[in-house]
Amino acid sequence: MNIIKRSGQEVPFDREKIAEAVRKANRTVAEAERLTDGQIERITDYVTAACTKLVRSASVEEIQDLVQTEIMKQQAYKVATNYITYRYKRELVRKSNSTDKQILSLLECENEEVIQENSNKNPMVNSVQRDYMAGEVSKDITRRFLLPPEIVEAHDKGIIHFHDADYFAQHMHNCCLVNLEDMLQNGTVISETMIEKPHSFSTACNIATQAIAQIASSQYGGQSITLSHLAPFVQVSRDKFRAEVRQEMAAEHMDVSEERIHEIAEMRVRREIKQGVQMIQYQVITLMTTNGQAPFVTVFMYLDEVPEGRLRDDLAMIIEEMLVQRIQGVKNEQGVYITPAFPKLIYVLEEDNIREGTPYWDLTVLAAKCTAKMLVPDYISEKVMKKLKEGNCYTCMGCRSFLTVYRDKEGKFKFYGRFNQGVVTLNLVDVACSSGGDMEKFWEILDERLELCRRALMCRHNRLKGTVSDVAPILWQNGALARLKKGEKIDKLLYGGYSTISLGYAGLCECVRYMTGKSHTDPEATPFAIRVMEALNEACARWRKETDIAFSLYGTPLESTTYKFAKCLQDRFGIIPGVTDKNYITNSYHVHVTEEINAFDKLSFEAQFQELSPGGAISYVEVPNMQNNIPAVLAVMQHIYDHIMYAELNTKSDYCQVCGYDGEIQIIEDEHHKLVWECPNCGNRDQDKMNVARRTCGYIGTQFWNQGRTQEIKERVLHL
Repeated sequence: MNIIKRSGQEVPFDREKIAEAVRKANRTVAEAERLTDGQIERITDYVTAACTKLVRSASVEEIQDLVQTEIMKQQAYKVATNYITYRYKRELVRKSNSTDKQILSLLECENEEVIQENSNKNPMVNSVQRDYMAGEVSKDITRRFLLPPEIVEAHDKGIIHFHDADYFAQHMHNCCLVNLEDMLQNGTVISETMIEKPHSFSTACNIATQAIAQIASSQYGGQSITLSHLAPFVQVSRDKFRAEVRQEMAAEHMDVSEERIHEIAEMRVRREIKQGVQMIQYQVITLMTTNGQAPFVTVFMYLDEVPEGRLRDDLAMIIEEMLVQRIQGVKNEQGVYITPAFPKLIYVLEEDNIREGTPYWDLTVLAAKCTAKMLVPDYISEKVMKKLKEGNCYTCMGCRSFLTVYRDKEGKFKFYGRFNQGVVTLNLVDVACSSGGDMEKFWEILDERLELCRRALMCRHNRLKGTVSDVAPILWQNGALARLKKGEKIDKLLYGGYSTISLGYAGLCECVRYMTGKSHTDPEATPFAIRVMEALNEACARWRKETDIAFSLYGTPLESTTYKFAKCLQDRFGIIPGVTDKNYITNSYHVHVTEEINAFDKLSFEAQFQELSPGGAISYVEVPNMQNNIPAVLAVMQHIYDHIMYAELNTKSDYCQVCGYDGEIQIIEDEHHKLVWECPNCGNRDQDKMNVARRTCGYIGTQFWNQGRTQEIKERVLHL
């Protein structure tokens, strides 16, 4: 059994330290008021047993709370008073240099919490450490100066989560849909260098990857590009190759037909598409942004985004090449092909590709093969999305955040060049537990917590107000998001629905179970779950009307926060079966990972909650290795098309570098009751010598996870 020190370092549990702390407090009082040796032993035994029952590493604060409570139970009130006073004095000393200690623990890679905070960051790398160090300073400034004390307190207690506090000190927004079309067609500036409209597809791809890296370093969330913005440059290359071939043939005095010229040129077009897509894939993976990771980028593949004809066929060729190269994967250090985390791929299911016999059915079959092997692409149903988004179909940002529908001054729908201001998430499980099961009290507390979230979100909004375009020229001046003048403020982009701001929510499943005693999949409990979602949407609508800011409800993709919320719930309410007895809580509206339900029923059930999460949501089904059962993958995809807006299939893609095993790396409990990854073939437990890819929050993680998320992954049941 281990414990987590205040610095974040994980060390072995030592019961003698507990006993000695009590003895120290005991020695400070008169002999008549002291605890006996037997009482001290009982306190130590109880605390040790309580920590063991947690089935996770307890924090020092949790242990001290237990000790304090047990001293009181022994009626040694003077000892308890001195123990509390000692803790308080030590806390004052720690606060004076807590940021310094956090940074030192980062540099020595001893901070277990941070090591497993982000499943796509390697904390050993200098650039990641630099980003984390800056983040600690930002969090310190944010807590002490920038946020009201009640919001900091609510965040610490796990009542809400104020996302990305490590970037809040700077004037940075969350995520965006890149207006790559504007940047390519009208030129842009990257690192003070003029980039003109490209004269080939491969140059367009190169510019796109450079822009992606610059954008990633200017914001803290994900970004999305669409391949339809690259597709017009295929014809540019085609025209260039035809002219070249014609000139080459004439130079050799060869009399060839236009048909032959076209045939040779088309071969060169295909080769250039392959090279361009390869450039995107490898540059995105190998580029390192200033926050120490590859750009968190999503590539959108939507055939109907361009007119029917040559342009759509060119887009289909790009999509095909993107899928072919992703199926192959990328080589790891040992030269073995593995699944990369990025770019994330989204494929739109539409009338022209969803059934056998439709024009682009073969492309959909290829997408199914890619999903079965490499976990991507994810799928958007054009049919369902158009019903929910005023006849529009468009990509999300990063893992699942969707922009609200917006029309410009000319009445045209606009999505690219827009962004999200930030997220604050409400812990619904805490609302339920705080009510004690009293339904009237539940709604009162929910209103109070929503008001707290509104204030926190306004802090995010107000932090961006007054930001001048010069802080990120590629975003605000050079086309990625806008074409503002130097020195111009971005304020007009924060209102009127141009950008969104997200009220996140988590733990609907556990919230409903606490209040009704049933799963939210139970027909008797589902209406309450729907009512909760409606109340959250009503709050967003009210705030939007009051402020002209596009508040939107967002199904939060908890990563490390799932563990934090679970620990806070256990601290505040103890272990409640089916509610707080896990080291994680459920993402957004999802069916609990342990609940037995088939893939088709799960997707159909969750579809109603996606409609109530307009600011972002994604559903998934957990499946075994499907590489030899592509018809089943296609059946799920067709169900997605007919029933739900946005969904994905989760499978496994692992590799052991010690023995070459490429099956599923398993999660086991070690001698310290810690969950660790182990190769079932050779017993390797060294995370540095294995490649594990799992989807946890809508995107793929490859750098491992904290104990809460690891338990959630371990307990997932298959839906097929």
